[in-house]
Amino acid sequence: MKILVLGGSRFLGRRFVNEALAQNHEVTIFNRGFQNADLKDVEIITGNRFGNLKELKNRNWDAVLDTSGFIPYTVQNSTEFLKDRVNHYTFISSISVYKDWIPENLGENYPVLEMTLDEANELSKDAKGPIYDHYGHFKALCERIAEKNMPGRVLNVRAGQLMGPNDYTDRVPYWLNRVAKGGKVLVPGKPNRRVQVIDNKDLSVWMLQLMGSCSTGTYNATGPNYPLTMKEFLDACINVTGSNAELVWADEKFLLNQGVVPWTEMPLWVPEDAPLSPELEQPWRGAFSINIDKAVQSGLSFRPLTESLLEIYDWEKTRHLSEDEWKSGMRSEKERELLQLWGQIV
Repeated sequence: MKILVLGGSRFLGRRFVNEALAQNHEVTIFNRGFQNADLKDVEIITGNRFGNLKELKNRNWDAVLDTSGFIPYTVQNSTEFLKDRVNHYTFISSISVYKDWIPENLGENYPVLEMTLDEANELSKDAKGPIYDHYGHFKALCERIAEKNMPGRVLNVRAGQLMGPNDYTDRVPYWLNRVAKGGKVLVPGKPNRRVQVIDNKDLSVWMLQLMGSCSTGTYNATGPNYPLTMKEFLDACINVTGSNAELVWADEKFLLNQGVVPWTEMPLWVPEDAPLSPELEQPWRGAFSINIDKAVQSGLSFRPLTESLLEIYDWEKTRHLSEDEWKSGMRSEKERELLQLWGQIV
């Protein structure tokens, strides 16, 4: 296939490009050119999807992967411009499109967030504003726009938490890095609390299969294909890093009362026993039990967790970040204070 990737130089996009090249597909990437170092055997077209797409005129591709679509008017422009130049459009969406994560085993038919294009355009006028506060609304609207402009040719991939090398969110890398340091590690909630993550290599291989068959529709895409607990995830981190870490499981109510922020300060944690924020009435217990039956039945498969974590850990050891550079995770001084306080309680 001739594949155009909108983005392609960072986390998922870079892994997808590598997988596509390994399968002898012809790949073109279109981005602003800021992070294209080390990309080989790929055509690079420099441009800005926030402006016009004139750099792509007089070209045709079999398929497009849109890894960078988030602001709705950019997806509006992209699909309008490319609808007569491509056969198939894969849009990387998110499980954040759902109106909540209250029920367990949440499937693709669960209601999504609603927003008009006019509302989105108003909210996204200032790129320096809090646009990520509307992430789920924007992604849901992007899905609708793509399908409207390219009916019957769009694959919407509602991805969960991705993991792999070049992870700029630092969520999975935080746990590997923290476990590798050893000692007492503060962990939120119960050991049997479920988590879901998906290796971006597994996701890329699967998407290439669906592109090749011109499959369309909407798929939840996270993993693995069995109930994974937080203890099992962290035990795998201990195994991969060879650490002597001791996991200290702290009560959710205690952590929330101490002002610990779920998901960002404690990655992979959405409270089971309390609402995520004061305005919510119920806890989002379904956050890590998203139904992926449809994707698995269509061919999504998973590498062993330890294999994925080892690859991430090898990459992580090359970074040498200071605490101030981490985008996710708890600072060590605060963790020490909370471990001491929790020890006094239990």
